Amino acid sequence: MTRRSSATLSIRDVAAAAGVSYQTVSRVLNDSPRVNADTRRHVLEVIERLGYRPNRAARALGLGVSNTVTVVVANTTLYGYAATLQGIEEAARSAGFAVGVRVVESDEPADVQHAVEHVSDPDAGGVVVIAFDTAGAEVLRALPAKVPAVAATEAGGLPGVSRSTVFLDERQAAVDATAHLLELGHRTVHHVAIPSESGTSARQSGWRAALEAANVPVPEVLTAGWDVRSAYLAGARLAADPDVTAVLCGNDDTALAVRRALYEAGRDVPGDVSIIGFDDVPGAAYWTPALTTVRMDFVGLGRACLAAIAAELAGEPRQVISLAPPSLVVRESTAPPR
Repeated sequence: MTRRSSATLSIRDVAAAAGVSYQTVSRVLNDSPRVNADTRRHVLEVIERLGYRPNRAARALGLGVSNTVTVVVANTTLYGYAATLQGIEEAARSAGFAVGVRVVESDEPADVQHAVEHVSDPDAGGVVVIAFDTAGAEVLRALPAKVPAVAATEAGGLPGVSRSTVFLDERQAAVDATAHLLELGHRTVHHVAIPSESGTSARQSGWRAALEAANVPVPEVLTAGWDVRSAYLAGARLAADPDVTAVLCGNDDTALAVRRALYEAGRDVPGDVSIIGFDDVPGAAYWTPALTTVRMDFVGLGRACLAAIAAELAGEPRQVISLAPPSLVVRESTAPPR
């Protein structure tokens, strides 16, 4: 058989070359236990010889479903990502959709292209991109227009992207959190920021807007990565400054690390420094002291994304989806300054 481009090969071509049914090839692609070892080995050898690249349509055949959604995500462990993915999966199960997950390893062009190639079959359903970061945003920008896609993004969507986006109003939530600290009597509020696709997240923008509206000093932003150690190091810098009495953290993991740095420096929370986090992770209420934070409905965000892609696949107008607005949950980690 003449070797054809992998882009033109189909699952039926592989089946014909291997002398098996296309259902058997699909079972091999989906690691089904219903294929004996010799047949599996033979089919995989043919796939390798032909240079066949499995697409999502082939996987959908193996799953026996026509409604398929692939979620592209850079991180499946951080709370916001995982909870959004949970919401997508729960809504998909209720709607009869099958869900696959494609992790984009980084924002390097090769990793982005690999993810795009994996989800670019327009006959295999839709794509939901969790684009809270640069990697997800680059995948969204690189997707061919023919691929149905929606994205969960930072508040305000992504510049230059015409796709449907769904987001929570983090900016207003950051305004409210910062205003709470100012109302307690703090002279200003420092900020430890998490990574942002746009470079200036909605959380950071809301923090700055609240300080400017109150006509108080706007401190230098300290940036942290997704790792807690970088947040701990930022917290150590703040702990060494006796003028720091209030900190808004980019998420609850950041708040935990900043809290540790303050503790090691002998600075009490909230006696010396008040802290507010973001997201309201499940354990935030059980810290000592219990964390004041912004509650984000990531599960609802995920459900809204599934509803949006389902409507797009059905050719229906985009639905107006009501999301619970982020809300400040006041606990023990904030108090008036001494």
